[in-house]
Amino acid sequence: MKRLLELLGLLALTQGVLGLAHAFTGRPVGVVRRLGFLDGYEVCASVALLVAAGALFAAAESRGRQGRR
Repeated sequence: MKRLLELLGLLALTQGVLGLAHAFTGRPVGVVRRLGFLDGYEVCASVALLVAAGALFAAAESRGRQGRR
C-alpha cells in the first residue's frame, strides 16, 4: 500500500509541475491542459495536484511507520 501511495504521489507531483510549466511557458505538456472542464482553471488544478501529492507522500510515510511497529 505504501508503494501505491508513493506512486500516486509521484504521478500527482509530476502532473502538477507539468501543468504549471504549461501555464507559464505555453509548452504543450501535462494532462491538465487536455481536460476540457478545467479550461481557465489550469493553475488552480496544478496547485491542487501538488497539494494532493504532498498529502499522498505524507500518507505513505505514516503507512510505512505503522508497519514497523
